[in-house]
Amino acid sequence: MLQAHSITTFALPLLMLLCAPIVSAQGAKPLPDPDGKAANMRKPVQVYILMGQSNMLGSGKVKGDEGSLEHAVKKKELYPYLVDDEGQWTVRQDVRNVRVMGSGTGGMRQFNNEFMTITGGKIGPEMGIGHQVGHVTEAPVMLLKSCIGNRSLGWDLLPPGSKQYEYEGQIYAGYKESPDAWDKGTKPEPIGWYAGMQYDGDVARAKKVLDELDKYYPGAKRYEVAGFFWWQGDKDRYKEAHASKYEENLVRLIQQLRADFKAPKAKFVIATLGQTKKGATGNEGKILDAMLAVDGASGKYPKFKGNVATVYSYPLSKGGSSNGHYSNNAETYMNIGEAMGAAMVELIDG
Repeated sequence: MLQAHSITTFALPLLMLLCAPIVSAQGAKPLPDPDGKAANMRKPVQVYILMGQSNMLGSGKVKGDEGSLEHAVKKKELYPYLVDDEGQWTVRQDVRNVRVMGSGTGGMRQFNNEFMTITGGKIGPEMGIGHQVGHVTEAPVMLLKSCIGNRSLGWDLLPPGSKQYEYEGQIYAGYKESPDAWDKGTKPEPIGWYAGMQYDGDVARAKKVLDELDKYYPGAKRYEVAGFFWWQGDKDRYKEAHASKYEENLVRLIQQLRADFKAPKAKFVIATLGQTKKGATGNEGKILDAMLAVDGASGKYPKFKGNVATVYSYPLSKGGSSNGHYSNNAETYMNIGEAMGAAMVELIDG
């Protein structure tokens, strides 16, 4: 059984080293139904923090015909571990599903705080992630989602340490500067938002959950931040300057999140935008290339070898685009979630 806290060097087959990095649907192994047993509470909770924008929140519809989770599971017999022999949604008693949200540095609303099962009318990638990671982890697991929709890495989620820069005659804000951009040679007039304001809020809300660990994982006394999941990029594709800086910002984000949560060895898994195919140009192509570049298997960032992986989502998507929430197709969210979870398992297993 894999130990979630094990840290080893990630060895990739030669074929993967020769090819562009990708974790495909085949990376997600078939899973049995959860056994209904609680985790070993003598071990610290393994916390995985989920961040991004609206598709990380999740828009996969649960009820309905084609495209719904019910249809996928009960008619197409996909994701069989989600239902028991009586056709009821299964519950993982070893994985806690927590979701909080707020705008900027404002207050925190709690949306989920239960053992992992299907609740409400929509799902995100957390279901696939939680079942993949939970299945191989003896310790208790918490998926902690802290994010909100319609946010860009180049502005709202800009990590601390980011410096202002010039792009085509405009100056773009560095961390905690305002507004997003202004003409070179002019004095900026701040607005009621600053670069990185959503980053600060999302991190603060996640830390608040961890500060009240027992409230979100009853009986838990200790935790370790074992990893991060990042699914984002839609908002940045509308501004060339942000798309052009995406790789630099993503590298800093990985480093800063590890620093902020005092988890220097935490693994990091990224998912690309589902509609963007390899070879794409323009802003979407820049964002895809940035995400593939930071994969530790690409070799561009040796420090990320064995601890950062990128899931190429195009083959996993059932159609639609990120700004349309993939037409609310639950299979897209499940496929990408499973692949992200499998990528994390492979990084942890080494």
